[in-house]
Amino acid sequence: MNQNILFRNNVNITGKGTKAMIFAPGFGCDQNMWRLVAPFFEEHFRVILFDYVGSGKSDYNAYSPSRYSDLNGYAQDVLDICAALELKEAVFVGHSVGCMIGMLASIQEPHRFEQLVMIGPSPCYLNDHPDYFGGFEKEDLDALIDMMEMNYIGWANYLSQIIMKNPDRPELSQELEESFCSTDPTVARQFAIATFFSDNREDIEKVEVPSLILQCSEDAVAPIEVGRYMHRTLSDSTFRLMGATGHCPHMSHPEETIRLIHDYLTTSTAGFQSNG
Repeated sequence: MNQNILFRNNVNITGKGTKAMIFAPGFGCDQNMWRLVAPFFEEHFRVILFDYVGSGKSDYNAYSPSRYSDLNGYAQDVLDICAALELKEAVFVGHSVGCMIGMLASIQEPHRFEQLVMIGPSPCYLNDHPDYFGGFEKEDLDALIDMMEMNYIGWANYLSQIIMKNPDRPELSQELEESFCSTDPTVARQFAIATFFSDNREDIEKVEVPSLILQCSEDAVAPIEVGRYMHRTLSDSTFRLMGATGHCPHMSHPEETIRLIHDYLTTSTAGFQSNG
């Protein structure tokens, strides 16, 4: 069973440490997106990379429309991986929707996680006037989902540029676009609906695990108001506003991303010291 789970989610393990550090991709991405950040932590951690079912080199035969109709199915995959590897008190690093997936997993089994590192988290992408600004009106997201169905390639090109927001480095948005295009459009569309129409605001107060929130500047997907909302609502959270622009600092600004994660871990109880 354990081998099935590791195969299902294309789990890869590197690193010299004993403490686990799990890297969870964002929507439409695979574990390769962590290649500029994860290796830095191999000296002190057991680095665990995986793909969501339906993305990357996961087992597409394991995909179930009912299981993955919302983020809980993806959170269960994370818990399955933790169980298969007998992980406890791991550091979980999530990007974008990966933050919410990790958060949901930590609520169910908090002993599996010592800290959550959230890069560009958003508990709700929809504006909920007048009290909450998520960045999108419902008609914006409906149009985005419709575009996926009518012109998937055009959608991938459009969204990748909005997400990356580093126009002087077109190779970054091109890589993201290629990642989108490598995913089955039907699976991607269902994941998009589960991502962009989820509302996890009420779950935040259930989180027991200390968290670091990394908020990018000029992020169209998770605006600064969202990051500050997360920080206000999430107990035992640390907030860092990054110089990095866009929504994928682990790709566009890996040095800053590494430094902020490293600083957080070395100044907190789970730091590098405990791993020698």
